Amino acid sequence: MKKIVLSFLSFIFICCAFYANAQVSKAPAYPLITHNPYFSIWSFSDELNASTTRHWTGANHSLLGLIKVDGQVYRFLGKEDTLNSLPIQLAKQLSIDMSATATNYTFTSGGVELLLSFTSPLIINDLSILSRPVSYLSMKTKSIDGQTHQVQLFVGVAAAIASNKGTEEMNANSYQMDNLNVLKVGTTAQPILEKSGDDLRIDWGYAYIAANKFHTKQSILPIETAVKDFIAIDNGMQKSDAKSSNKGIKGNHLSLNTTFNTDHLGAIAQDHYILIGYDEIKAITYFKENLKPWWKLDPTMNMDKMLSLANNQYKDVISKCIQLNKLIYNDALAAGGENYAKLCITAYRQSIAAHNLVKSTQNGDLLFLSKENYSNGSINTVDVTYPSAPLFLAYNPALMKGMLNGIFYFSEKSGLYQRPYAAHDLGTYPIANGQTYPEGMPVEESGNMTILAGAIVKATGNADFAKKHWATLTQWVHFLEKEGLDPANQLCTDDFAGHLARNANLAIKAIVGIRAYGMMAEMLGKKDTANKYIQMANAMAIQWQNLADAGDHYALTYNDKNTWSQKYNMVWDKLFGFNLFPPQVYDKEVAYYLTKQNKFGLPLDSRKTYTKSDWITWTATLAKNSSDFEKIINPVYQFTTNTPTRVPLSDWHETMDGKQIGFQARSVVGGYFIKVLNVKWNSAHVNIPVKGNGYFTGKKKSS
Repeated sequence: MKKIVLSFLSFIFICCAFYANAQVSKAPAYPLITHNPYFSIWSFSDELNASTTRHWTGANHSLLGLIKVDGQVYRFLGKEDTLNSLPIQLAKQLSIDMSATATNYTFTSGGVELLLSFTSPLIINDLSILSRPVSYLSMKTKSIDGQTHQVQLFVGVAAAIASNKGTEEMNANSYQMDNLNVLKVGTTAQPILEKSGDDLRIDWGYAYIAANKFHTKQSILPIETAVKDFIAIDNGMQKSDAKSSNKGIKGNHLSLNTTFNTDHLGAIAQDHYILIGYDEIKAITYFKENLKPWWKLDPTMNMDKMLSLANNQYKDVISKCIQLNKLIYNDALAAGGENYAKLCITAYRQSIAAHNLVKSTQNGDLLFLSKENYSNGSINTVDVTYPSAPLFLAYNPALMKGMLNGIFYFSEKSGLYQRPYAAHDLGTYPIANGQTYPEGMPVEESGNMTILAGAIVKATGNADFAKKHWATLTQWVHFLEKEGLDPANQLCTDDFAGHLARNANLAIKAIVGIRAYGMMAEMLGKKDTANKYIQMANAMAIQWQNLADAGDHYALTYNDKNTWSQKYNMVWDKLFGFNLFPPQVYDKEVAYYLTKQNKFGLPLDSRKTYTKSDWITWTATLAKNSSDFEKIINPVYQFTTNTPTRVPLSDWHETMDGKQIGFQARSVVGGYFIKVLNVKWNSAHVNIPVKGNGYFTGKKKSS
């Protein structure tokens, strides 16, 4: 049986390497564990052992990996300055490759090769797996010099991954269940859902580290003590030693440590993996109710059962991840070429993991709520949902509904929101009790919600979602009818650039929103309403062309023809096939953009040289041919591979030198999938089945 398991694991690594080599080898930072805004660990350096691993905010969330080969210890994962005096060498990193769900590394040390794979199974079309708060760290070792070696592996996980500041008192213990050794840690205080804000980590719930109990030994110790023990232990740890006796240990700087023994290692590979999970207990406060995470919808499910399930289904889950990796890459490659595909791969896990998946206890709605990371920390921000949408529309419209459901509830049922236009947000993550952003974005958010409702209708092929919210959509469209063509002085999603009146790009959003409403009315059999708003949108589009025309381009604002801006909102006219704007409008804008590009991208508009990379992908999708598309996309790829700012992917950067201006780890990079969505909506394709509704079945800010 052991040979069969090892053969499968070897197959997994071969497959992961094959798909990874066709995908991404350079990124601003590398996702290691990515599930939601709190359970998120990254490497901020190209070499995995060159820096301490971190939460996306930059706080230390240290993972440490060591390999001992014939008595000599090498570090392959993370960095701890307190260990500098110990006799530890650096493993040599040969490669890094990233796919949609995994980040893979190859190392050598003392005649031994180590293949390392971090897999967060964010399988977008399977909610039961997507919602599981468990990542896999897989390790495969083999001799590459023809010699036999004695090899041990060590993985230490700082208790700080379950804390906010890293200094709180932690309570840790160990136990065994099924075939697993398990370590568990959380703060002593457990202040569940008591804090909200941007630069925060979770300080409630429990982190879990689990591994096969027959081949591992675990400990709860300060990292310095644990590493000294690892250096000193005899080679050839016996299986009988693999029982931890750590019970109820408290402290401020604990590490959860797992040691693996591979006995005498030769040319036949040895494989191990570790499960790293997190139980939030309660995930989101939603209109005064504390909601449990989606994976707990089955009342019999707990973290022990989850770890056992993730362990027993390891083979199946990894196989599904490999298939998804291939699908995501190939879809993007076919849509926009290799560099575009690499952008999508870089964005995939980041976009999904900036959300949390829960279910409303008030009306049963699925809620897929974003955190506005590294911005202002808002929850379910509409103008973050809008740019994030293409990924979810392309692969799972149920999640897209979950991004809108809360805003509709706020407007229709809560009794807390009475304005004639759509709300900006639902609060500050993880507290969703109502808008906390001090100013609305009237045309922006009303247009966003109407367009995205229309997009859900198109993606699902029926108007049920629109029918459910028709009165609210009608109210918002009446507002757009009055205020949308020539917007008054107000904020739009690019609010870091300040207020703007007569914003031509914002007006496009209103026009397309009105046309989307007409489409939905038509699908609902409301012929008179459909005719009225379709004709209205067409007439407004003609007026727009006259108001914005600046000769060889269209202006940023109607009143200043010496300005210009990316008309990224126009992409929805193309995706829906509305034909509000004739091809010459697209062509004129794209030709003008090609004269304004800098080394690292097309500026957002004529006011500054900074840009938003999500909007560039939308603007590029306006191009009529692949050559022009790639000319606009390639500088964005240059940014992601050459930026000097080493943080999870920023969507707001300087086009002259590639430096981050602000924002990182945000969901809006899901917008990179706009070209994929365009291809899916404009060619025959089979919809991907969506599996599992849970375990019952089986600023300044911008966007």
